[in-house]
Amino acid sequence: MHPRTDGHELTRADITAHLLSLGVSPAGVLLVHTSYRAVRPVEGGTRGLIDALLTALGPQGTLVMPSWTGDDDAPFDPAMTPAASGLGVVADTFRQLPGVLRSNHPHAFAASGPRAAHVTGDPLPRPPLPPHIPQSPVGRVHELDGQVLLLGVGHDADTTMHLAEVSAGVPYRIRKYVTVLEHGRAVRVDYDENDHCCARFALMDDWLREAGIQREGTVGHAHARLARSRDIVQAALPHLERDPFVFLHPQGSGCNECDEAWRSVRR
Repeated sequence: MHPRTDGHELTRADITAHLLSLGVSPAGVLLVHTSYRAVRPVEGGTRGLIDALLTALGPQGTLVMPSWTGDDDAPFDPAMTPAASGLGVVADTFRQLPGVLRSNHPHAFAASGPRAAHVTGDPLPRPPLPPHIPQSPVGRVHELDGQVLLLGVGHDADTTMHLAEVSAGVPYRIRKYVTVLEHGRAVRVDYDENDHCCARFALMDDWLREAGIQREGTVGHAHARLARSRDIVQAALPHLERDPFVFLHPQGSGCNECDEAWRSVRR
């Protein structure tokens, strides 16, 4: 039985109990996307939530969070560049903690634990492109048979879905760029990314539930989803093979981001 979740502040121990009850694997690799607003109030604030995640994983576990920048024009500094505001305060708090490693490029992830160097160790100076290929941090979580925890957010925030799209070879690509430092000089790197509004990633809930491979419950005050990275990709692939545009809104339906993805196919 979970401790109370009626709006009162929950302790770190409460949150740890929730995580373990949900099915977080001690000593595993855990990629977390979270909205602290949905989880709070928690003893110790964002740091308390991170401590609970680390406690649930134990000393042999590895915690991973997104940590990319929201500024494509400024050279990326892993020690100083803030995480994009859309990633939330937990992700930005985590990347600043002692012992946390961060990728050396704008599509950064941050990690703590025995597998952190492997997850974040992308070659310099160019980032893995597009951002969620198998050779990226998201790909390495998949390689290591890690879990994905969506804490107060849905699959629209799930970066592993982009790995599934890459694996399926979806034909849409949006032209983007980042700025990196090469020999002390800022260099613009252009690339094409499988991107869109991501709202239809919510289809994954039904597919994972039907297969019985998504755990759901309450963590803190938030609804949480937990699944293996490999299960997410494997559940998405048959649908993408039948219809590579399944995650795009229909053309002309009012979604500018999806319309841009459709136009990229015609180009």
